[in-house]
Amino acid sequence: MSAITAKAGDSGRLARRPLTLGRVILHVFLLSMVLVWLFPLSWAIYSSLRPISDTITHGYVSWPSSLTFSNYTNVWTQANMPHFYLNTFLIVVPGVILALVLASMVAFCCSQFTWRFNLAVLMLFTAGNLLPPQVIIIPLYWIYLKTPVPNLATADFGAFSIPLISDNGLLYDQAIGVVLIHVVFQTGFAAFVLANYMKTISKEIVESALVDGANVLRIWWSVMLPLCRPALAAVATLLFTFMYNDFFWALVLFSHGDKRPITSALNNLQGEFFVNYNLVAAGAMLAAIPPLLVFIALQKHFVAGLTLGSTKG
Repeated sequence: MSAITAKAGDSGRLARRPLTLGRVILHVFLLSMVLVWLFPLSWAIYSSLRPISDTITHGYVSWPSSLTFSNYTNVWTQANMPHFYLNTFLIVVPGVILALVLASMVAFCCSQFTWRFNLAVLMLFTAGNLLPPQVIIIPLYWIYLKTPVPNLATADFGAFSIPLISDNGLLYDQAIGVVLIHVVFQTGFAAFVLANYMKTISKEIVESALVDGANVLRIWWSVMLPLCRPALAAVATLLFTFMYNDFFWALVLFSHGDKRPITSALNNLQGEFFVNYNLVAAGAMLAAIPPLLVFIALQKHFVAGLTLGSTKG
């Protein structure tokens, strides 16, 4: 009884902590950071709901006469958003899956087995993230122009079809080329995160599976991947966001605008002499929906994956 009373007294004292100058400064700082982060998002939503005629008449900083969804309907048709959504998913979904598969294999070998070069291999993959993409753009451009790729199949989507491999016999100007460069740059980051998480898993599990006769590939697929579900979800969310928001590789490695992802669709909304920023804001809001849905779907695993691999034991 006395212990319960003591705990109640402690919680009461914690709830009535005095308001110090440090706490005031901390809360003011956190509140200001929240406002700084929310202001651009709120302004983009406000601009996307405001007609451009009202903005031209009264200026950007003024009270709107009306708020409508006309910008959203206009950008959906003018920017051909469904087509660019499809282009984006044809790049992002295979890229995320392939990067996770390769990264999980590397992380599994480097974290669960002891061999001479396991640390060096992991460091080599991680060091690839330190290389700026702009450094390799010229040799990569020539490699893509000189690498022959066969066209194995074509996906039909109603009025148009998309080559699954290549329609010009090259890596350049093809979705497969952008997928490969995303995988190359993102696999190192994913392998680093997954390896740190796999180190928290007891090696006795792998050893027991080996004793039971399972091969390495079977252990990776049936034992390790299910145990790494939170980390895989967290990394998948980040990789999806990274690849989805890419504009640099799509601009450099595509020559036809109708093959580029949705970031290029937003860039196409800019005219030569005039830019309808309200329309661009509406397009940006529509483009932000898929990453938001992915985060909501994987939120539980994402939050767990950020913390479970931070400590060992």
